[in-house]
Amino acid sequence: MEIRKAVIPAAGWGMRFLPSTKAVPKAMLPVVDKPLVQYAVEEAFASGIEQVIVVTPSARSAIEGHFDPSPELERALQQKGEERLLGKVRRLADLGDVCCVRQKEPLGLGDAVLTAREMVGDEPFAVLLPDDIFDADIPLLQQMLQVYRRHKGSVLALWRVSKENTRRYGIVTPKPLGDRVFQVLDVVEKPNAEDAPSDLAIMGRYILTPEVFETLQVTPRGKGGEVQLTDGLALLLGQQAVYGYEFEGIYHDAGTPLSLLKASLALALKSPETGAELREYLKSLAAEL
Repeated sequence: MEIRKAVIPAAGWGMRFLPSTKAVPKAMLPVVDKPLVQYAVEEAFASGIEQVIVVTPSARSAIEGHFDPSPELERALQQKGEERLLGKVRRLADLGDVCCVRQKEPLGLGDAVLTAREMVGDEPFAVLLPDDIFDADIPLLQQMLQVYRRHKGSVLALWRVSKENTRRYGIVTPKPLGDRVFQVLDVVEKPNAEDAPSDLAIMGRYILTPEVFETLQVTPRGKGGEVQLTDGLALLLGQQAVYGYEFEGIYHDAGTPLSLLKASLALALKSPETGAELREYLKSLAAEL
């Protein structure tokens, strides 16, 4: 069964970014000239997804408004002759079918995925975390879809991390199958270096079978009363094969203020609109240090 729908969880508090996220969802923080959530939405549609379901906070509408048409803004840009900006604004509404479902409380990534159950239905689906940005010639989700079609099971994006960083991620016990593909035998949430079963970490892209909803329904709440997706995946492993894919491309973490700044610099340096001028500015800063 083809993957038609993608879920983007965007309902967290974004506490590490306070006070910026007091009134603005973390997913709306900008990286160069686009908010985080737009990178994930664009990747989904570029990979052939038909509908994107964004899980939003219960009392915020900035994410919904970002992808809705804006006739007044478009008229103002047209009157001012800002054709380049007008094209960018119009492109948002033309990306594809973006809809939102509200999570009543931020009770963890597993609960956010579970919130989208009714809209996803009984079919496999993708999950994209907006604070993980992947720069690749072939969109990461598209790479993973090729693995899904070959193995017919859930697929997790994997990335090799240093031993001291295993405590930041879910880490898998892998069985190599070739071509950067592994069968996942077990998952451990944020282990210490000495307890990590490998150096392969789960990153913010997933393809999941609908059975994951059943496992998340019975997953016990963990630290902070949250339902962890990793714990739900551990239960899913007892029912069916789950695969991992060590992706090709560049990963930008945007989950902290410093990493968001680094991601912005890296992507701005690649942009033909900002790269040359920013490079000269950074050289001038370096000369002053």
